[in-house]
Amino acid sequence: MERNINGCFQPGEEVGRGAQSMIDAGMMDRFPKLEVILGQHVMVGEAGTVGYRSGAILSAGNSIQVQLFGKDAHGSYPQTSIDPVIMTAATAMRLQTIVSREVAPTETAVLTIGALQAATKENIIPDHAVLKLNVRTFNDGVKDHILSAIKRICNAESVASNASKEQEYTDLDSYPLTENDAIDTEKVAAAFHPVFGDKAHETGPASASEDFSIFGRSWKVPYVFWFVGGTDPKTYLDAIKNNELNSIPSNHSPKFAPVINPNLKTGLQAMMTAAAAFLN
Repeated sequence: MERNINGCFQPGEEVGRGAQSMIDAGMMDRFPKLEVILGQHVMVGEAGTVGYRSGAILSAGNSIQVQLFGKDAHGSYPQTSIDPVIMTAATAMRLQTIVSREVAPTETAVLTIGALQAATKENIIPDHAVLKLNVRTFNDGVKDHILSAIKRICNAESVASNASKEQEYTDLDSYPLTENDAIDTEKVAAAFHPVFGDKAHETGPASASEDFSIFGRSWKVPYVFWFVGGTDPKTYLDAIKNNELNSIPSNHSPKFAPVINPNLKTGLQAMMTAAAAFLN
């Protein structure tokens, strides 16, 4: 039986639109239906290692912008204002209680406020402020609850502050859960171990997100995604020994710097090995 390998260099992963844009451009019409889709991503980890996992390996991700409205005034006349900075600061603090007080400790969720923007002058109270939030979850029920709680809290703080009008929400981007097929993950793992030995290992789920699974979801075929460690081995092992793993710059940090060797070789070997497992 003749089999083909299609190589895909996916753009736009950071904004969650690359995979879908390729599907929208007719990728599924131009290529035959695939048997399995394989993907990998460099992460913090000992260079030369590969980490696989059956089931959920990457979280779902949702980013939202919330605009809250007040009434502007000069800083010398605060009594004439409805201060959106105070409103937004109170909202930001209260939002942090969603994961700690509304999500069960046995679940995994992350809520990050990456931006709080309001005005540009120290003596002017602005008429609005903006929060930009990011949510990571591994369970649709938890995700729905958090997104609902965000709106409930933003609305309540706006009412408490006597906001000039209702807040506005804008969806910035979203990523589906990356959930590896169990049977095909086992096949990939079995191929990795003879090649990488103890450098191939089962990894835990990561709260990062990817739009890679959109390929498998759209084609309705199984997929397997794994991690390639990119950190200098000595740096990584020293960090483990000294309990300083969080000190290693992670993905998207300007200081995140995967070592070229053996990282490049490992990535190539891993992809070729996984593909060969389905060709042989």
